[in-house]
Amino acid sequence: MASAAEQLAANMNFGSFQKATELHNRIYFTLLALVVYRLGTYLPIPGIDTVAFAQAFESQSKGILGMFNMFSGGAVQRMAIFSLNVSPYISASIIVQLLGTVYPPWEKMRKEGGEAGRKTMNQYTRYLTVVLALLQSFAIASGLQASPGLVINPGPFFIISTVVTLTGGTLFLMWLGEQITSRGVGNGVSLLIFAGIVANLPTGIIQLLTVMQTGQMSAVGGVAILGVAIGAILAIVFMERSQRRLLVQYPKRQQGNRMFGGDTSFMPLKVNTSGVIPPIFASSLLLLPATAMSFLANANLPSQLQWLPVAVGQLQHGQPLFMVLYGLLIVFFCFFYTSVVFNPEDTAENLRKYGGFLPGIRPGKRTAEYLDYVLTRLTVVGAAYIAIVCLVPEILISAYHAPFYLGGTSILIVVSVTMDTVTQIQSHLLAHQYEGLIKKSKLRGGRGR
Repeated sequence: MASAAEQLAANMNFGSFQKATELHNRIYFTLLALVVYRLGTYLPIPGIDTVAFAQAFESQSKGILGMFNMFSGGAVQRMAIFSLNVSPYISASIIVQLLGTVYPPWEKMRKEGGEAGRKTMNQYTRYLTVVLALLQSFAIASGLQASPGLVINPGPFFIISTVVTLTGGTLFLMWLGEQITSRGVGNGVSLLIFAGIVANLPTGIIQLLTVMQTGQMSAVGGVAILGVAIGAILAIVFMERSQRRLLVQYPKRQQGNRMFGGDTSFMPLKVNTSGVIPPIFASSLLLLPATAMSFLANANLPSQLQWLPVAVGQLQHGQPLFMVLYGLLIVFFCFFYTSVVFNPEDTAENLRKYGGFLPGIRPGKRTAEYLDYVLTRLTVVGAAYIAIVCLVPEILISAYHAPFYLGGTSILIVVSVTMDTVTQIQSHLLAHQYEGLIKKSKLRGGRGR
């Protein structure tokens, strides 16, 4: 027999969507926030010669700047106020979460602080975001000023205005992402990255067709890239829906003359517990230092810094060093983020408190060890899947010089964020139907009296 939640989910239709006015407001707010974000990617920072910068960007658009431009929604190409995007915020999140596992006071706060501890950690993330944004915007401003012809009036005023503008843009996007998360639908930061990729996806397809038409890419190469992209979409949908279901049993207990309990349920463990976070974190760690160095590499460098162009060349998109580091970082963040979002010891303790147990496994420590064993095996499969989905299309793109927007990382982000957003919309619809049932039952109870 289907549960109440399954029955409600089966009854969800367009009529129930029309009645969910709160969900409408959330969707409208999300769309308005994304429009504001897209407008900001077209506002250039003051003091830049846009024509000269466009020419300089074109010469490096196939490298690390092109990939960073993809994640920023084209803001880097126009050197807009949102050029840093949410990368400093993501980097700050990585650092704070890493310290939360190795620094004892923060680890205690993360595990035992509850809601107050979580808010404190979020506040630390915001402070660190400001520091990273200031450092990165200063590096970009210095690199722009050191490159001949890019800045109209070089000097301290340009440095200060650029640092303030880029840092302010990042902080605004951080706030906007938090507002989308709390007042909209979906994860705000992921949706901002998603919007940037989707906005440039038609351009990427047109570029692919253009290079095929001009003969720069063979028809076989174009078909191969499209085929791999479609295969990646199917693999992502399948793997993101895959889970290992552990049987949980609850013993029977007697209260007076009535018998309670004896139920069974399932604990779902996703194959990819970390979601889309690993490729985003890995890309951020690789893109940010390489971006600053790529600007400085074009400048008139002293003899002590002549190694910068060589370092930038090795970290360019498609280079073996980039691919190796990217794959290793993806695997690392798969395991790291899974350990952050799922604690086997806490889960085993909660099961023991509510009387649940896994058949054949002793409650407590043995259950935690078994959960850790199963989760580790699942994470190995999940990390291999994400690494393959992200790297195989990137290798093909590098070989055939196709646009970044058809790469595995962008496809993974677009598909995963879309599925997560649809799931959250369904959750809001389900909650709305529950509220409707509760109101009806209260009205019937009042009429009965």
